[in-house]
Parts: sequence; C-alpha cells; structure tokens
Amino acid sequence: MVVKPKVRGFICTTAHPVGCEAAVKAQIDYVKAQPKFNGPKKVLVVGSSMGYGLASRIAAAYGGGAATIGVMFDRAGSGNKTGTSGWYNTKAFEKFAAQDGLYAKTINGDAYSDECKKEVIDLIKSDLGKVDMVIYSLAAPRRTVGDKVYSSVLKTTGAPYTNKTIDTRTFEVSETTIQPATDEEIEATVKVMGGEDWEAWIDALKAADAIEDGAVTAAYSYIGPKLTHPMYFEGSIGRAKDHLFATAKKLSEKYAGSGIKAYISVNKALVTQSSAAIPIVPLYISILYKVMKAKGTHEGCIEQMYRLFAQKLYGGTVITDDEGRIRLDDLEMQPDIQDEVTRLWNGLTQDNLKESTDLDGYRSDFYALFGFGIDGVDYDADVEV
Repeated sequence: MVVKPKVRGFICTTAHPVGCEAAVKAQIDYVKAQPKFNGPKKVLVVGSSMGYGLASRIAAAYGGGAATIGVMFDRAGSGNKTGTSGWYNTKAFEKFAAQDGLYAKTINGDAYSDECKKEVIDLIKSDLGKVDMVIYSLAAPRRTVGDKVYSSVLKTTGAPYTNKTIDTRTFEVSETTIQPATDEEIEATVKVMGGEDWEAWIDALKAADAIEDGAVTAAYSYIGPKLTHPMYFEGSIGRAKDHLFATAKKLSEKYAGSGIKAYISVNKALVTQSSAAIPIVPLYISILYKVMKAKGTHEGCIEQMYRLFAQKLYGGTVITDDEGRIRLDDLEMQPDIQDEVTRLWNGLTQDNLKESTDLDGYRSDFYALFGFGIDGVDYDADVEV
C-alpha cells in the first residue's frame, strides 16, 4: 500500500516502514563515522524503539560493539493498518545489527509488568549471562499496577500558567492557560514517570544475578530554562523527574557494595512524541532550533547519545554537575543561547513567526519520527506494511 502521514493531535497514526529503516540507517551511519569508545558490552535498554532509547541502543552497539537487548511496547502492521514507527525502527535496527555481526534481540511487552521483567531476565541469563549497563528510557502515558491504572498528566502545580503556544499543524500562535494538577494527578504522574519502575528493574536484575558488579544504569530527564519551568521542571512531570533523580541516588547507595552506579542524564530539548504533547514546549523548541542551528551547536538524539557514551560516561571519568547529574543540555543552556531564545520569545508574533523560529525544522523532525520526509525514500511507491 501507499503510506501517507495521518496526524491526530500530537501523534501520527501511520508510520512508513521504508522511511523508518532509512532513518535508523542514518543514525547508524553517524555513529560508524565517529571514533569508537571503550564502553559497555552487554546493554539492556528499557524503552528502546524511538527517540533517546533507540539512539542509546545504536550508540552502544555501533560505538562500543555492545550486544543489546531492547524492551518495547509496539504494534506490528495488520491489514491496511501500518505498524508503529517503534516496530519498524526495531526491525530495521535488528536487521542492520545482524548484517554487522552484532547481537540484538527485543522483547515486545509491558515493561512495567513482572511478566515482562521475567521474560527479559530469562533472555539475559540464556544469551548474555549478565548485563553491564541498563538504560531506562521509558515514556508511557499510563501504568497498570494490580487492578489500578495510573495515568500521567502534563499540568502545572500550584497555580495556573498562561503563556504562548503554537498549533504545530496550522502554525497559529495563541495563548494557552494550563490548569494545575490535583494531588491525585501528581501522584499518578510520579507513579508512571518517576523512578519506581526503574528501581524495580534493577532490583529484579540483581535478585536474578543478571547484572554485573560495577554496572552502570542511567535514566533520562530534562530541566530546561525558566521559560518552560512552570510546564515542565516545576510541573507534574517535573515532580516525576524529581522522583527519578532521587531514585538514582537511592540505587547508587543501595548497591554501593556491588559498585553499581546510577545516573540521571539531563538531555537537550528535542522533538519527540513526549515533547510534542507538552503545551508551550514545541514553540520553545522551534526557537531553540533556530538559535542553535545558527550557532552550529544543534544536536539530535543520536549526537546526544553518542556524546553521552563517548564523552560523559565512558571517556575516562564520568562528568557530572555538582548535583551528580550528567548534563547533555550543556550546549542548550549556554547563556548566549538562552538570551537569544528569550529575546525571540518575548518579541514573537504571528507576523514574525517565520523569521523567529525554525518551525520547518520542527515539523520535519516530527514527521521523521514516523518515517516521513526522509531523503531518498519514494513515498508514492507501494510498500509492504
């Protein structure tokens, strides 16, 4: 069938298998062109099919020669419905890894569940023995615990917040007011996006003797500028990220005797399925892209994750800030970058939108998440979904 993008809200309900494969190949080619690093050799990536999780897997495999096991929750194509982009990304990665002699297997299931953890641990024990790195890059809207379903929300805390936003389909700038989350909504968001499940994974791996002494585990977060703090850093999702950070400290202390170290990597703002859903943030990203591209400092997911492995984690000494966090947002948060972003934000109107933002870049990155707009792909051709 001929596959075209169908966008509903902040997600695309179709994905292009050939485009996804080409996008994965481009990330692999980028890492192949970089210097190799002496990194982990047996890596588990929980949340491995898109964005930072996929890029982590590619960086570990092609930058350091690691065997990788991924955990995803994705859907194959059926009839006239395409699969998810995560499904196609993963199949492409496994195909290229096999061609290049790299071990790569993936479990498709609910990463929050005990059943999925057991299936992954059984695979580790049978094929790899133990892992020496665990990346936790799960971004899910809900989590089931027993009979209860917890749903995360993207809201402020304390008071409503009003600022500019943009409709990324129509490019219309408007004001939006975000209402504060209730205590119950905050609790649910922490349950879904906090560190509880990350800790459960490490506990399960340790109990099963499926993680090496001296292993490294990392989870991903974002801080951003004051401009986005009410929606992110100080919002409901920020509460979850606070819990994630506390969990990193807890894990390092709990398993100090085994030498297991847990880190939070604070990454740059990029177009992902998660960031596209947060009001105000897409407009900020569009301005940030313009400024960082002009300065020559813009990075995508794969550039960020290669730098995490090669420079921040496995470059000899782990590089952190005073709080013990790895800062991959170091280029984004440079004063000259943020000063220019703030200037453009404050002066932004519908009339100067094109000159003040890189909305074309934002839209291009959004569609690329689903395999569309990739150079060299014939989008009028019939493809097998």
